[in-house]
Amino acid sequence: MKSSSRLAGVIKNHEKEILADWIKEQLASTTLRGDLLKESELREQSRAFLAAVQAAVQKGGTEDLAGPAWADVKQLLAEISRARSLAGFSPSETATFVLSLKQPLFSRMTAELKSNAAELGEELWSITLLLDKLGLFTIEAYLKSRESVIERQQTELLELSTPVVELWDDIVALPLVGTLDSNRTQIVMETLLQKIVQTGASIAIIDITGVPTVDTLVAQHLLKTVAATRLMGADCIISGIRPQIAQTIVHLGVNLGEVTTKASLADAFQVALKRTGATIGKAKAEAAGAV
Repeated sequence: MKSSSRLAGVIKNHEKEILADWIKEQLASTTLRGDLLKESELREQSRAFLAAVQAAVQKGGTEDLAGPAWADVKQLLAEISRARSLAGFSPSETATFVLSLKQPLFSRMTAELKSNAAELGEELWSITLLLDKLGLFTIEAYLKSRESVIERQQTELLELSTPVVELWDDIVALPLVGTLDSNRTQIVMETLLQKIVQTGASIAIIDITGVPTVDTLVAQHLLKTVAATRLMGADCIISGIRPQIAQTIVHLGVNLGEVTTKASLADAFQVALKRTGATIGKAKAEAAGAV
């Protein structure tokens, strides 16, 4: 606690000088992104962080960063890291915000204990461990924020890649492109069922022309989607069964006997029209000539 009290006292007694040196250190750093962060924002973040660190050290010391005393500091760092990750900072540029505080603290602590080398060494080591831990926390918060953004973008892309179109009265189609895994199957199923509810469609066509390969897992996903569609009162047709896919399905022993399959979307659409009692005819040549 003596070390903690010493650090807290140094920050409290020399807060203005430390803050000025720290900001100067950051502004001179090659990792500073002036195009992404205004100087006024940098100054306010630095002031708030230094004040929070001083209060945390005073209350809880420097050993246990998981304690309640450090909650405000970690929350502030998480917010700063998230804002910088969204702004386009790199992990190292974000962590430098914390690590650049070492030099100003080292300088003030050295001036405070220049006559006591042993105690000075302990204090500098304590500061190093503290800021290194906070720097690692900053990187972790940054990565979590980036992962959250990536997951959200992936979900949005999956939703965009599963458009359900209304081909005709009572007929909807879902063209699939790319790999069909468990996560995407869930989105495909939800999107298709919602469209069936919205349109009252009685037939749904799932076109897998754009699916590169069909293995046992993909086939199971398709069968689950077909089963869910039937539970909603709609029949399902699978189109895009190429020769290679047909052979693969046979070799895998997947039973699609109760599911209507067609080689192309056009063939599946014709079957769907017949089932709904709709017909499409060509205009007679004579009528066209009369016009």
